[in-house]
Amino acid sequence: MMHVQHLPQTEWEALAIAQHHGLPTRFMDWTTNPLVALYFAVRDTKDDDEGHAVDSAVYVLISDPPRFTDFKNAQHPTIEPVEDLETKPADGYSNGYEEFGVGSPESDEDDEQLEEAPDADDVDEEPVNQQLPSPFEITRNVIYHPPHISPRMRAQDSVLLACYRPFDALEDRDWLEIVVRHKAHDEIRQQLDEYGVFDRQLFPSLDGIAKWLRYRVFESGRSL
Repeated sequence: MMHVQHLPQTEWEALAIAQHHGLPTRFMDWTTNPLVALYFAVRDTKDDDEGHAVDSAVYVLISDPPRFTDFKNAQHPTIEPVEDLETKPADGYSNGYEEFGVGSPESDEDDEQLEEAPDADDVDEEPVNQQLPSPFEITRNVIYHPPHISPRMRAQDSVLLACYRPFDALEDRDWLEIVVRHKAHDEIRQQLDEYGVFDRQLFPSLDGIAKWLRYRVFESGRSL
C-alpha cells in the first residue's frame, strides 16, 4: 500500500480510492457544491462527430437514497443507564440543629431514600446491526461520503453514489437535467475562475496549477 496515503479499512473505502484514481467501479461521482458541478459541465467543451460544439448538462439528484452513515450509526448500541449508588452521609455529619440540643425540623420518617435505577437487564434495547452492508450486496442505491483521502476530494465537496445496478442508468425520476448551452461555456468558465471555482482550487496540486495557467494564458487569452 505504498501508493496510497489512506489505508482503506472497508470495501467502501477501497472502492472510493479506486474511483478517485480513475478505475471503473459501481460508484458515481457527485458533489454537494452546484458550482463544482457546473465547472465539470463546462470546463472542456466537447465536439460531435462533425466537429460542432455540443451542449452539456448538470444533473441534480432529486431522489433520496439511504446514506451509508445510517447503516454505520446503527452499529452503535443504545446507551444503558448507569445504576445509581446508594447515597450515604459523610462521617461526622451534623445537620446543624444538634449543636443546640434540638432535633431536625424534619422527622426521620420524612427522609426520602433515593430510588435505585432499573436493572440494566430490564431495559428494552433495540436490535443492533453489527454488520455493515457490502457495496457488492446492496439492494438499492446508497449515498456514501468517502473519507478525505486527498485534498482534491475535499476541495470538490465530493460525494459518491453506490449503484446496486452499476451497468444500468438511473431512472428518470431519480435526477433532473439542466442543459447548459455550449455558447455560454466560455463566459461561465471566466465567471467560475473569478469565483475561485476552477482548476487550481479544485485540483490543489502542480497539475491543477499548470492546467489553470494554460487556461489563463493560452485558452482565455487573459493575463495572470
